[in-house]
Amino acid sequence: MHHPPVGVVIATRNRSARLAVTLRHLLALPERPEILVVDNASTDDTRALLARAFPQVRVVSLPCNRGALARTHGVRALRTPYVAFSDDDSWWAPGALGRAARLFDDHPRLGLLSARTLVGPSADPDPLNDVLADSPLGPAADLPGTQVLGFLACASVVRRSAYLDAGGFHQLLFFGAEETLLAYDLAARGWGVTHHPDVVAHHDPDPTPRTDRPAVVRRNELLTAWLRRPLPYALARTRDLAAEARHDPHARRALRETLPRLPAALRDRRPLPPPVERAARLLEGAS
Repeated sequence: MHHPPVGVVIATRNRSARLAVTLRHLLALPERPEILVVDNASTDDTRALLARAFPQVRVVSLPCNRGALARTHGVRALRTPYVAFSDDDSWWAPGALGRAARLFDDHPRLGLLSARTLVGPSADPDPLNDVLADSPLGPAADLPGTQVLGFLACASVVRRSAYLDAGGFHQLLFFGAEETLLAYDLAARGWGVTHHPDVVAHHDPDPTPRTDRPAVVRRNELLTAWLRRPLPYALARTRDLAAEARHDPHARRALRETLPRLPAALRDRRPLPPPVERAARLLEGAS
């Protein structure tokens, strides 16, 4: 019986038409990965579509929207040693998951692999590719590719044991810029986080503007600072956001949504080990 080493987890909510496109791409992959869809309490026809058109796909139906934490439900439900993440608007290039599995097999410290992402029907390179490839953290002798502390969730593959060891995506952030915190937590536990251009993912995002995105990203960046960065750094970032909030509505919303979450962030505060903090500072200086 065929047991592929990489499974695919898709977190989705109320986007059944796009999910169907993604599943057709994934089901056509030569690696034939096990696919698990975690439905974040959709109210459209997502569950009916999955039962009718994709009976071979496993489904975990959550009673409420858990945001990025849905991916952790999926990782726990799968038993493959490696797990690739797709969103309902992204999928993997043929052969990419096989390449990823070989890289993980050959590099036992590798915890997360960030792929090269091609965007839209024309498969344009995502600008993030160059940012990751040019990371000042450079290579490591026991890791493939370039070391990073950031990635695109829908174009990443994780070692299941490393992901669970680091705790997965943090529930406090929900969605939006949630990747940096996971990269920090993997690195703090000694796992490698790298970008490798030979592993390719496709992303076809909805062109409709997400008006709440800037505020959510700023909120989660500030919460990440309070969760893992030195106190002077977190305080400085808070002062900067408060100053921006005087004239920027996105900053005002970000600050307003951060304040009630601060007690939970402080309870789960674990400053980064010095080497990881130095790496984070180096990346910020380069950007």
